[in-house]
Amino acid sequence: MTGKKVLSTNFMLIDDDDAIRYMLQDMIEEYRLGEVVDSLSDARALTNELLRHEQVDILILDMLMEGIDGMAAAAAVRAQFTGKIIMLSQVESKELVGKAYEMGVDYYITKPLNRNEILGVIRNVSKHIRLEHFAHDLQSSLKKTLAGPASSAARPSGRSLAHAVLKELGIADMSGAKDLMAILHCLAHTPNDDGILPPLQRIFSAVLQGRAKEKGDISKEVKAMEQRLRRTISQALLNLAAMGAIDYTNPRFESYAPLYFDYAEVRRIMTMMEEEKQPKRSDVHINMKKFIHALFRATQE
Repeated sequence: MTGKKVLSTNFMLIDDDDAIRYMLQDMIEEYRLGEVVDSLSDARALTNELLRHEQVDILILDMLMEGIDGMAAAAAVRAQFTGKIIMLSQVESKELVGKAYEMGVDYYITKPLNRNEILGVIRNVSKHIRLEHFAHDLQSSLKKTLAGPASSAARPSGRSLAHAVLKELGIADMSGAKDLMAILHCLAHTPNDDGILPPLQRIFSAVLQGRAKEKGDISKEVKAMEQRLRRTISQALLNLAAMGAIDYTNPRFESYAPLYFDYAEVRRIMTMMEEEKQPKRSDVHINMKKFIHALFRATQE
């Protein structure tokens, strides 16, 4: 599916029960969930080459079929197939369900099929696919934009990636953005094998000691930096909540909200906005350490 421009979700259906396949296809078309590009009565013809040729995003297959069962079919293609696999089965054994997940199945639905359950699962899977494509496209776009024409093959620096994220969150021009960039620089040059972020006060002190011309008491500067960061990160949450209130399915909102913030807090602020209240930065509760850690990890990947 590399290089595919995602306009619609492509499904492949494999089940030896014609009625099941017809029902699934009708639901997919009726609810405009995507397009069924292939419908097979057994899995013997299933290959990675076929999946690539049909540009399949979601493979729905039955577990128990003649010739080759769904479990073996999923295992055969999982290593190369980058889409999602939904397995259908009349078997409710926890052992078999666990084995299916080990074989690379993403979702498991038991028969008889429940219409609402199928719709819910397909919509969730499609949502994950959109997020994955959005993240991939965003990363590719950032690399092309930030690398510039003279060095299009070069990977953008962590600083450039961080600035791009701050710009996406609408806080690149705030005073706390400079502090965030300084913190990221400090973390990038501090040995840390366990991947755990040091205490914030220690990070702030290290940044400010590096700025100071003379050693001395920097407690006031630390407090001032913390206030700037709190205002800036709170504004980022407000901006993101406003985006979600306008379009809950916005890929940027879906990606950033749970990554940088407590999602329940984002939803609380969205609810205030939907009720035509006007939340201020002082109304927002943030986890500063989570935000900084997520931003730092984004610049290191």
